[in-house]
Amino acid sequence: MKRNLVYLFLLLVLLSACNESVKSPVMVNTKPLLYPDYTDVTVPATVAPLNFTITAEKYDRIDVVVSGVNHGELHVQSKDIIQFPQNEWKQLLSDNKGKDLKVAISLKQDGKWKQYQPFAIHVSSYPIDYGLVYRMIAPGYEVYSKMGIYQRDLSCFDQKAIVENTLVTGSCVNCHAFNKNNPAEMNLHVRGANGATMLLVNGKMELYTTKTDSTISSCVYPYWHPSGKYIAYSVNQTRQAFHVVRNERIEVFDQASDVVVYNLKTNQLTTSPLLKTSDFETFPVFSPDGKTLYFCLSKKQDIQSNYKKIKYSLCKIAFDPATGKFGNKIDTVISATKTGKSISFPRPSFDGKYLMYTQSDYGNFSIWHREADLYLLDLKTGASRPLTEVNSNNTESFHDWSSNSHWFVFSSRRGDGLYTRLYIASIDDKGKVSKPFLLPQKDPRFYDASLYSYNVPEFVTAPVRVNANELEKGLLKKDRKKMIYAKE
Repeated sequence: MKRNLVYLFLLLVLLSACNESVKSPVMVNTKPLLYPDYTDVTVPATVAPLNFTITAEKYDRIDVVVSGVNHGELHVQSKDIIQFPQNEWKQLLSDNKGKDLKVAISLKQDGKWKQYQPFAIHVSSYPIDYGLVYRMIAPGYEVYSKMGIYQRDLSCFDQKAIVENTLVTGSCVNCHAFNKNNPAEMNLHVRGANGATMLLVNGKMELYTTKTDSTISSCVYPYWHPSGKYIAYSVNQTRQAFHVVRNERIEVFDQASDVVVYNLKTNQLTTSPLLKTSDFETFPVFSPDGKTLYFCLSKKQDIQSNYKKIKYSLCKIAFDPATGKFGNKIDTVISATKTGKSISFPRPSFDGKYLMYTQSDYGNFSIWHREADLYLLDLKTGASRPLTEVNSNNTESFHDWSSNSHWFVFSSRRGDGLYTRLYIASIDDKGKVSKPFLLPQKDPRFYDASLYSYNVPEFVTAPVRVNANELEKGLLKKDRKKMIYAKE
């Protein structure tokens, strides 16, 4: 024991000897420009270290001191990037849960030190889920390049593949979804010659054919009923086109779309005449109590001449979990006619307080719309507002709630306008939303070198366990369970 303490003491002495003293620094009355920008953010106590660099200035050395309001301190010095030791970082955040960390940064330039105005990192008392599941995809419009569904442990930098499209040649993996962030209940869609929808229920995997003679396509955009007995889908005839106008790249739109609900017990797809019309119904989601089905609805338009007139309202219809029956009327929650805008990706918080959605000028594939922003609907008051705390001057799109409804993740192109990255923000009991922070990486320069976009982020409460070998064998066998369409 004594020998170990001696070794630890010598190690600390050695590390401290590598650091230079910050002598007589010139005080600068501004905060440093970090990359990623972690100034004044709110983070969970279990988040991975917020490693960063400073790209706006050249320097010979950077010195960082992070001190807790309660107690504890981290001192890191480097010639280029700042990487905090993970165990010490974890302990510092744990000791200061619900309090602030004070971050003081000094730069050495031409032999002289300057020190910036310190900033805070608030350590939230709200826990966050184990991790995130997302798709990473390289640029491309027509050909499936390498892509995959990955999971990331938020407490560290570990990323693992759940499934990659190299598993089966010529495939595309997408449409992953979980029941209330439970990794044991999962939906995953594989497109291509060996395509199928994989359902994971209580750890048991089964592959399905979801296209029927009575539906216009396979099932997409899944959302689980909180009971685990149903999954809401839309069926869409989707097309892609390229713009010939400046600053607009690509448009993805539906030529037709309906909403259906799958009953896992009876293996039947059901719908209502109100959800299967000549208009466009898409993006269905259940309310936390399972008694309401929200979805997006647009009047049918001619794609060639009126594509900018395709604007989706947020609507809802009653749903009876006991019988699987729908209500007899559709209510409009937010009218596109009144707002002049279009809604996509509605996501209710699990505590039933809010519904978050993306709003853009038109259409429903908002990931390609620079003007797309996040909005928050208060389900008690009916009031809706833009989330100015997290929106930027570029695309904000798909989003998801943590299981305690105090955190949300969303994709944004704010970094370079080209690639979507993942940002996380918190919301407290009074509805106050924090400044978002970029998903941390071990090397903060990671995003500058990465050619992959992140999309469809979903929280999970534990690691996802999918047997890739079993999935590969099932896809290659082409043995599918066929969903049955129940006549209205």
